[in-house]
Amino acid sequence: MLLEVRGVSKRFGGVMALNGVSMAVAEGELVGLIGPNGAGKTTLFHVIAGFLKPDAGSIRFAGREIGGLPPHRICQLGIARTFQIVQPFEALSVLDNVAVAYLYGRWGRGASVRKAREAAQRFLERVGLLDRAGDAAGTLNLSERRRVELARAVATGPRLLCLDEVMSGLTHGELGPMSETVRRLGEELGLTVLMVEHNVRLVRELCPRVVVLHYGQVIADGPPEAVMREPSVVSAYLGERDA
Repeated sequence: MLLEVRGVSKRFGGVMALNGVSMAVAEGELVGLIGPNGAGKTTLFHVIAGFLKPDAGSIRFAGREIGGLPPHRICQLGIARTFQIVQPFEALSVLDNVAVAYLYGRWGRGASVRKAREAAQRFLERVGLLDRAGDAAGTLNLSERRRVELARAVATGPRLLCLDEVMSGLTHGELGPMSETVRRLGEELGLTVLMVEHNVRLVRELCPRVVVLHYGQVIADGPPEAVMREPSVVSAYLGERDA
């Protein structure tokens, strides 16, 4: 397994955000991580990517324990993530936003700025933003900013790409192209993808496997059609009375 999460817990005061979470992701998988608001999805991403230290449990990546390592070390080992709230360097060009990510990632350490910009052009082309390369990132709309965020994450050279609501806020017409971009990047670059997404329909179409979190615990794991019929999942989304 590329990623192994075993018995991971994280508490904030009296709130148990993660309660003994265990899951594994094999190399090359595209896995959807879903659950109601407050289920612990983003907290799990924070713990995997090093933004939070787990209170208990183990996180292993490519056979190595990474729980508690700082984010930059985890990134350089091959885990990249996007964020719900996109925050590009607004005064920098779109090209240089991606070039910076390349320089601090797994592939670009020690590279020249020229090489980083050449690499950034390739990643912008993959996400359909090469025509905006010279524009300031602050001039982009939300859909374009999310594509820059995706390009920056991929530019770090990940083996595992963690996408935190990369399609949030997009219009109906923008969802299909973004979904196709995620699928294509995974296939062409050989990425393993773990994605948090609230649009359950998109997850069912895109992800062969779905993991469901509720109150910080895994309550279902399997093919989307089977998972969405699980009584515990129906109850988590609709409430026991409506379910």
